[in-house]
Amino acid sequence: MSVPFDPDDVARAYGEAHLIPPTVAPARRAAPQSPERTVTTVDEVVPREPEDGLALLDDLRTFVSRFVVLSTSQLVADVLWILHTHVLDSADVTPYLHITSAEKRSGKTRLLEVLGLFVARPWLTGRVTAAVLVRKVDAEQPTLLLDESDAAFKSGEEYSEALRGLLNTGHRRGGMSSLCVGQGAKITYKDFSTFCPKAIAGIGKLPDTVTDRSIEIKLKRRSPAEDVERFRLRKVKPEADALKERIVHWAGANLEALQGSEPRLPDELNDRAQDAWEALFAIADLVGGDWPRAARMSSIALTGGNAETDDSLGVRLLEDIRREFNRRRTDRITTAELIEALVSDDEAPWTDVRKGKPITAAGLGRLLRPFGISSRTIWLRNDPDGEPDGIRSKDKTRKGYHRKLFEDAWGRYLGPEPSGASGVNENAPSNELSEPSGDAHLTGAESSEKADKHGLLTALTAERRNNGDTRVSEEAADSLTLRATLDAESLPTLTSETAK
Repeated sequence: MSVPFDPDDVARAYGEAHLIPPTVAPARRAAPQSPERTVTTVDEVVPREPEDGLALLDDLRTFVSRFVVLSTSQLVADVLWILHTHVLDSADVTPYLHITSAEKRSGKTRLLEVLGLFVARPWLTGRVTAAVLVRKVDAEQPTLLLDESDAAFKSGEEYSEALRGLLNTGHRRGGMSSLCVGQGAKITYKDFSTFCPKAIAGIGKLPDTVTDRSIEIKLKRRSPAEDVERFRLRKVKPEADALKERIVHWAGANLEALQGSEPRLPDELNDRAQDAWEALFAIADLVGGDWPRAARMSSIALTGGNAETDDSLGVRLLEDIRREFNRRRTDRITTAELIEALVSDDEAPWTDVRKGKPITAAGLGRLLRPFGISSRTIWLRNDPDGEPDGIRSKDKTRKGYHRKLFEDAWGRYLGPEPSGASGVNENAPSNELSEPSGDAHLTGAESSEKADKHGLLTALTAERRNNGDTRVSEEAADSLTLRATLDAESLPTLTSETAK
């Protein structure tokens, strides 16, 4: 039931509740009320409509895209991450945004500036002392927007080590970094909290331990055909402030609903990528509409090249060997053939792995030994029945590797194999070459680009109807559905209209 009230009473009560002095918010007495005066009710003034998450994310996406050229997947990750900074209390893990590019003038700093308009407690900085860096994060839990990270890691040892410690532990709630405090005989150490959202911009790579906990936003220099608005803070700030107020209102109303949520995690992502994206999936699921699907598509697209960029030579070797087995469609390969295939790729590390010299049989064995894989004497053709390994004539046997020796390591370190890529031609000789099938020849970067272009989702397949429309339906699918073909223009747009 609505209760009549005097608006001046509400103003005075609001001032008292927010400790505003009467000189700032005076409780002004109105003239005696005339019979014609309209009576206002509490229900008409105090309540505020719940913020529509679909409309909020759509408006936020539109604003960001006005000033920075981003792919659809990058844009989805950025706007969900903005909301995540306001509901950090609901998450145990916070993903880092790694904003990188091949060259300068690609929009890295501009993206940090745009993010700074909306994130919770923004701290945009390029270089501070190690003491300030750790203490400010501990005291204020800001959203750290770190620019020129490549220069930061090359600066003094004290700062670079403090930054590395902050990033290595600051992705998970409870992460700590220890610093010495005090002087002389009173010197001791103190643990400082490192948990806070972080966006890190710079040219080149981050340390592997940091990259594993990051969502990579790889920017390119804008082409003449790509138009963006000129960013003038004084001009856009009023609009951004109004949008941020909506973000804060949405976060306050939905924080409790996000706590304890356990969203579905795509199998295509490795464990650390699943940890990084989980908080963003929870937000997307709560908002609804097309965002749950878009978030998972984006996670697959943006992490599709991780295996290719792993600095571990052992993991890279496993991947290249798997590719060669698939290319030959065989269950065995000689050591000589394998080495020849590895060094034939001029861009692979195997041509100068030994101080400018190519990999050898002994070097191959050393790299594979930690995975429990070693060469053995193999038949060049299928094994004769009952003929044990080792009892072979020299003209029919060679040192080499069976495919089955690698399967456990491939499953543990490389993840699922592309559908159709592992077929073995049982009748083909072991040294006969055949053409690759499917997408087995794609590099990680190419797979990522393909996934981003087609916008595919785990357990989603596309079916073309007779009238030309595309229907996307959930079905039991192979673990990698990135091989499906779905035209980019057939995907629904990420607007609030999608949910209607």
